[in-house]
Formats: sequence, C-alpha cells, structure tokens
Amino acid sequence: MRATSGKSAVTGIGIISCIGQNAEENWKSLLAKKTGIGSLRLFSSRHQVPVGEIGLSNEQLAEKAGLPAGKTYSRTALLGLIACQEALADAGIDISEAKKAGKKIGIINGTSIGGMDLSENYFANQKAGKRARLRDLFEHDCGASTMRIADHLGIKDFMTTISTACSSAANAIMLGDRMLRHHELDIVLVGGSDPLCKFTLNGFHSLGILDTELCRPFDATRTGLNLGEGAGFLVLQREEDTAQKTYCRLLGYANANDAFHQTATSEDGEGPYLAMKRALDKAGLQPGDIDYINAHGTGTGNNDQSEATAFVRLFGEHSIPRFSSTKVYTGHTLGACGGIEAAYCALMIKNGTIVPTYNHTQTMEGLDATPETQTTAATLKNVMSNSFGFGGNVSSLVFGE
Repeated sequence: MRATSGKSAVTGIGIISCIGQNAEENWKSLLAKKTGIGSLRLFSSRHQVPVGEIGLSNEQLAEKAGLPAGKTYSRTALLGLIACQEALADAGIDISEAKKAGKKIGIINGTSIGGMDLSENYFANQKAGKRARLRDLFEHDCGASTMRIADHLGIKDFMTTISTACSSAANAIMLGDRMLRHHELDIVLVGGSDPLCKFTLNGFHSLGILDTELCRPFDATRTGLNLGEGAGFLVLQREEDTAQKTYCRLLGYANANDAFHQTATSEDGEGPYLAMKRALDKAGLQPGDIDYINAHGTGTGNNDQSEATAFVRLFGEHSIPRFSSTKVYTGHTLGACGGIEAAYCALMIKNGTIVPTYNHTQTMEGLDATPETQTTAATLKNVMSNSFGFGGNVSSLVFGE
C-alpha cells in the first residue's frame, strides 16, 4: 500500500520515572527543578553511586498496574505496562472498542535490559543454594517484556521489540511512524522501558563513567552519568485520523552510526551530526527552524563533547538552539530515555516551556555550548530530541507543534 503523506500525531503520553509515577508528576518535578537521583535501595551493591530509582518494589508496581498477585513479571514489563496504560487513557483509547471499530493496534517497545532483574535473582538463589525458579529465566529475553505488556493490554495485531542500547525507544518511535504511514497500523504505542539492575550498574562502573555525585551534563566539571530507571510511551496516530487533542506531530527522524567505538561516539560528532541533519531533511526544515533540543547529554566526557561538537557543525558556533539535558532529573534511563524524553518534549511544546539543566556552572573547554539553566517560557514550533546508544547507534527525532 502506498504510504500516506501526512504526519503522525502524538495523542497520548505515559511516563513513570524517579521524579513521578505519571506524566503530571513528572512535569511538576521538572518545573520545580526537582531531581529524583539519590541513594540506591532497590538492591545491594558495593558501588555506592547515586541513581534515579523509582522507589517501588516489583510487587507494588504490579499492584499499581492492576496485575494479579502471584505471577512473575520483570521490572521492565511492569514499568512499561504502567506507562502504556497511562498513554492509552490519556489518548482516550479503549483497546476493545478500537478493535471493534476495525482499528489495527500495535506496540513497539525499546529496552536494553529485558528481564535481567529476574535472571539475576535466579542465579543468586542458585548460588546461595536456594530454590531457583526456571520460569524467571523465561522472562530474560527483551521480547518477553513486550509480550507481557501486549497480552495484558489485549494488543494482538502487531508487537515487536527494539534493543539498540540507549537509542532503543527513539528507534521504536521511528518504526511506529513508518507502520502508520504505510497503513500497517492505525494506533501504535511506541517508547521504551528499562529498570535498574546489577548488570548495568556493574557494567557502567567497569567503564569508569559513573559520577559519584549528581551528574553535570555539558559542564566542564562533568565526570560521568547517573543511571536511572523508568518507562515512557507515546500513542501515535495518523494526523488525518485524529479528532481528539494532540500534543504535537512527529515531523522527521533519522538513525545513523559512525561505527567509531563499542561504547563511545566519535570526537568529531559524525554520527550525531548525521542523525540530526537527516532528521531535519526528513522534516523539511532548516537548522534555524529548531527552537529547542532535548540533548542526549549524559554527563560523560565523551558524549557531551561529541554532541556539542555536532551542534557546532550543524548549527554554527553562535547559532546553536537553546538546549538542555533532562538526565539531571531522571538519570540515564538507557533504552527508555528516548521515550521519556520524547514525552517531555511533547509537554514542553504543549506548555510553551523549556526545562533547564539547572546545575550547570562552567562552560566546556573549547566549545561555547551552554545549556539552558533556568526554566524559560518559549514558543516552541519545532523541537529536536537526541538519543545516542552504544556502538555508535544514534537517533534524532523532530517534533512540531
């Protein structure tokens, strides 16, 4: 079937993170410059570093999601389901009614962890000589979390999982748009979910890129990132099919890969530059049309230097749009960050407000790229959201009012 020329509309959003258990709570925390990063309590670790922890056990999350007691769900599935439920309710969509109306409904979930938390429990119990439940390992695969979410919501037309590290959710949004444009789906949940677990904490610690204090994206004093957990999902529909309210439209996007290093982007920002440039091209926009960028901005030496260099290459040293990193609030939520931050962009467009990287103090050496440090009222016609993953897999999304 020939693709439609219209744009996808964001008709619903759902978020759960360390700064709020729904979109409204998240937005209030952002406006209040309230970080959720603090001490690790979810599990024991020798690495005493701050994290963005939601503060609910798996049992409490299951109760919040309305799931039956006694069944095993990974933390990824639980967080994703809660965000999806909110997004659907926000869009005013009842799955059963939509199916009766002949609508094709799908879900595309981005995650890098999958059911790792349950796998860790299995092997810990086995090592301790305790009863280890084999069914915990059945949830290990990333796709298992998507299947759990889809089954509970009653989505049967299409489900798939994308795992491209920290660009996972952004790539899920891109695929969702293509499915709509080619009329393979009429309604699609897109985003991502990732929890905190020992595997990621130990892995990032081995790379030497965890900050022992609150992260400082794009600051000369930055020493690393803070890990976080959460989920963010959007409901996308074809613009011509929506009569209800919309937050914004998805105008363009692109994925690129500079193939520079397993865990780093190139110093000249080649991958980020290509992703941003091609996203603009797809949107039919010029660099000067972008009013704000939600930067990937992790707080590591490599990412922030590479991303800022790409800003200069694309926009010019003195024409970089206003930008900020919201990871100072949530921490780096890995495969979920593209979904959470896309939802933040939708809220910023709707409310005409730029959320700052409030703890910035010193400009990076050699790069005059300074993020917004104060909450600012602004007319945001076109907004860009960047999500950059390991292996050089980088993605940029462009949303318009």
